[in-house]
This record gives sequence, C-alpha cells and structure tokens, in this order.
Amino acid sequence: MPVADRVSKGDVIAFRLAAHHLDERLGEGGLLDAAGKCGIQNSPPGSALLALHARVRNLTQEQVADAVAKEKSLLQTWCMRGSPFYFPATDAPVFTTGVLPPTEEAMRHLVVGVEPALDKLGMGLRETVGLAGAEIHDVLSGRRLAINELGVEIATRIARRLPKRQRDVWEEDGPYAPGQPLGEGVVHFCVRILALQRVVCFAPRVGNKAPFVLVDEWLGHPIPDIDPELARAELLRRYLRCYGPSTRGDFASWAGMHPGDAGSWWNLVGDELTQVEYGGTSWILTEDLDALRSAPAPKGVRLLPPGDPYAQMRDRETIVDRKYHREVWRMVGQPGTVLADGKITGTWRSRKSGRKLALTITTFGSLPERDRVSLQGEAEQVATLRGASSVDVAFGTH
Repeated sequence: MPVADRVSKGDVIAFRLAAHHLDERLGEGGLLDAAGKCGIQNSPPGSALLALHARVRNLTQEQVADAVAKEKSLLQTWCMRGSPFYFPATDAPVFTTGVLPPTEEAMRHLVVGVEPALDKLGMGLRETVGLAGAEIHDVLSGRRLAINELGVEIATRIARRLPKRQRDVWEEDGPYAPGQPLGEGVVHFCVRILALQRVVCFAPRVGNKAPFVLVDEWLGHPIPDIDPELARAELLRRYLRCYGPSTRGDFASWAGMHPGDAGSWWNLVGDELTQVEYGGTSWILTEDLDALRSAPAPKGVRLLPPGDPYAQMRDRETIVDRKYHREVWRMVGQPGTVLADGKITGTWRSRKSGRKLALTITTFGSLPERDRVSLQGEAEQVATLRGASSVDVAFGTH
C-alpha cells in the first residue's frame, strides 16, 4: 500500500466536516444524501430530525415524516451499536447486511449481554435467532408491536418448542429487567439480529412506543439480497469517508463490535487504503487523499443533537479538548453540542413549555459575537422543528 505523509488536525477536521455536509448545508432535496453518508442515529428519539436539519436547508418535520411513512424512502431500524438509525431505503443492504457479523462469535460480541443467558440455556445465538425468526412472521404480520409486546409473544411461542429443561430456564426470571423471564430478554437480543437480517424495521413512533413491523410488509417488497462481503466493504468505505483517517479499532468501536472482529470488514478493502500519520498510524481511502489535502477551512456554526454522527468519531480529541469530554459524552442525559468552525465549543439543552422553547447554550470559552448571532438563528430553527412558536436563548460558560 502507498504511504502518505503526516496530516494535520486542520486537514482532518475540514475533510470530515465536508463529508458530513456540515460545512455547507445541502439544498432542498438533499435529505437522502445526508442520511446515506453514514446513517443518522435517532437516539434519543427525535435527534435524527435535528441532525438532518443541520445538514439540509429548510428541512421540515413534515418532509422527514413523509419520507418515512408515505414515500418509504427513509428507513429506520436497529443498526450500529444496537441503536436506531435512519438511512435511505435504497441503501438498506449496507446498513443491515453490512453491519451483521459473519460468525456466531462476532454476533455474540455485537449483542453484548446475551452470552450468559445462552450459556445457561445451552443454546447458540444463531439457533435462538432461528427460533425467533420462525415465529416472528406469524406474530407480526399485519401488526405493529413495540419490543416488549413482541418479546412476550415470541418468547411464549418458543417456550412451547423447547424440551422441559430448557423451557424451565427459559421461563425463569432473567437478569435483564425486573419480572422479565430470561427467554423474553433473549428474544430482545434476537430481534436486533433479525433487524440486521432485514426481517423487521421500525414504523413511525406513536407516543412512547417505537413499534416494529415486517420489512417486506412495510416497504411492499423485501430488501434485496446482496453479497455480505460487498455490503461490509461498502459500510467500511462510508465510515472512512466520514471519519477517516481512522483505524480498525476506531471502526470497531463506531460499529459496536469487538476490535478483534473488525478484520471481516477491514481486510475486504485493504488494497483501497493509504496509510497516513495522524495521532499514530491511520488509514484513509486512497481516492480521498486529494480531498483530505484540499478541503477548505471550516466556517460556521450548528446546534447538533445528542448522538449526532459528527460527534460519533472515536478520536474525540480531534474536535474537543479532553478536559471537556465528560461534559459532551455523558453516560446518561447527553446534551446537544455547539459546533463552531468544525470543533465542538460547548453544549446545549432545551426545555419546551407549551409553545415556548427555552434553550440554554453553555460554551467552553468566550463566544464571538458573530457566532452568538448565528446560534440565535439556529436556535429559532430548532424551535420550529420542535413545534414551538418562540425560543428564549440563554448563554453561559462552563
């Protein structure tokens, strides 16, 4: 493989910001392009709308809702890191088959927490997913069920198929939730794999429920089959276009897999990569070297939601000083982030009361007046997307 020279932090920030369409918003009609770059996480619920808005001009809640529910051009399902993601329906093989590990061991690593239960049952993950898959069409056909409802019905059906010893373990209290049988918890893990096997996806949220539906019923056709190696290779290319230069370990962390399993993706595109020096040895798609060297210096501000794709880079020091990491990436109650010229320079939170939105921006240092004015405009757009008629913006510093 060809070896390139050291690249600067400025080069990397400019390259990634352009790849995420955060240097300049896409024009109207850019919704699917923005969603297809590396998927858009929708956790917490509603964050995907704000992430898409940060990338597409004049985006409305109605446009996204229509793309999901009417046009069916935007699909939502469990994806990287076991989180719900939006992506174009035409790219579904990349974000389903492309995420699914090829081995039993790697699949267990992807759905962390299932192994003790499977060991107690004396069952394999593929076996258990097969049992759930055999029941899910009868259970879900013509219906929309949230994970708890779906888990109860499938677990009850599987229990009837098991020999007594396994059935007794299947029906005993499990470790995953109070009062939840072990088998029902295992089914929840199986549904994650069934999502990657293109069996189920999410229908639009209703209140606090995120209901599952059968993919072929929802779209009117199944997601096409694709060679798994082609899908995995394309997923890695999309990752590198948004987060390169990068490493196997960082890719594994982004995808939610064990670092030792990343070779099933990385080895497929080895001849397409160039080594560069950025915080150690990293890799980038050779075809992106010119873009890495020539991306314009980033300018402008955005209010990014919790879980925004740009903040999912694993080399966090690139965009945030280490001393602020705990403020940005909280285990619980993660805030939105303030993006200024490619770097995260603060956090934000909002509270809606009736038709009014109170939005608090807390920066890591002094804020230029031009950025304060721009953030006020961004806050007004966020308020509109949240269904508020006015917004009160308060500024502070950490």
